[in-house]
Amino acid sequence: MNQMVLTGMVLTAAPVGEYDKRIVLLTKERGKISAFARGARKSGNALMGVTEPFSFGQFTVYEGRTSYTVVSASISNFFSELRIDMEGAYYGFYFMDIAAYYAREGNDETQLLKLLYQTLRALTNPHIPNRLVRYIYELKAVTVNGEGPQVFSCVFCGKQEEEYYFSVSRGGILCGSCGYLEKDGVKLLPSTLYTLQYIVSSPVEKLYTFVVKEEVEKQLSDLMRAYMKKYIDKQFKSLEILETIVE
Repeated sequence: MNQMVLTGMVLTAAPVGEYDKRIVLLTKERGKISAFARGARKSGNALMGVTEPFSFGQFTVYEGRTSYTVVSASISNFFSELRIDMEGAYYGFYFMDIAAYYAREGNDETQLLKLLYQTLRALTNPHIPNRLVRYIYELKAVTVNGEGPQVFSCVFCGKQEEEYYFSVSRGGILCGSCGYLEKDGVKLLPSTLYTLQYIVSSPVEKLYTFVVKEEVEKQLSDLMRAYMKKYIDKQFKSLEILETIVE
C-alpha cells in the first residue's frame, strides 16, 4: 500500500460498523475520494475530530487496491463558526454538495477546492450577506466546471453593446436585437451584467470583495435559481432544508 499526504476538505462523513467512519474528501492531488477512518467514532480516537465535515488540512492516507484509509490528519481550519450557526452550516452543506456533485476522482480539482475553501471563509464574514455568497458560489462553480454562461457577448450574433438580455435556455446573454427572439430573455440591469462578468472572470481570491444593491441581488437570485435548475440534474436535500430556514 502507498502512503501519501493529501490537501483537502471533508465533504461528508458517515458511520460504518461500530466504530469506523467513511468520509468523502475533496483533495487537490486526487480529486474526490472516499476513505475509511478506522476507530474514528471511538471516544478519544485521534481521528474523531479531524474527520468531521468542513475540516480542511492535510490528510495522511494509505491507498489500497480498492479504497483509501486515513492514518492521520493535520487540520488548519475546522470552520468552527459554521458548527454553531445553523443557517451558515446549511449554506456550507449545500456548497459542499455542489462540490461533491462536480468533483471526480483523479481529476485536478484544485480550483474547485480553492473555491469551496474561500466560500466557506466568506460565510464567516459578517459584511457579505449569505445569500450573495450563494449566488457567487453557484455561478463560479458552474463556470469552473465548464457549464458557465456566456456573459461578454451575445450568444447568437457575438455583438457587444450596452443593453443585454439573459437567456437561461441559451446559456448566456443576448443583445437588444436578439433578446426578442427568446421567450425567457430577461433584461439585465447594467450592474447585474457587470456583476456576472466580474464573478465569471475574477480569480477565486477576489470573488468575495463586494456587495450589491437589493435589485441586483434579486436579479442574481432569479437568474441563478433558474440556471442551476436547468444545468444541474440533481435536487440537494441540503438546499431544501436551507430554503426552509432562510425563506
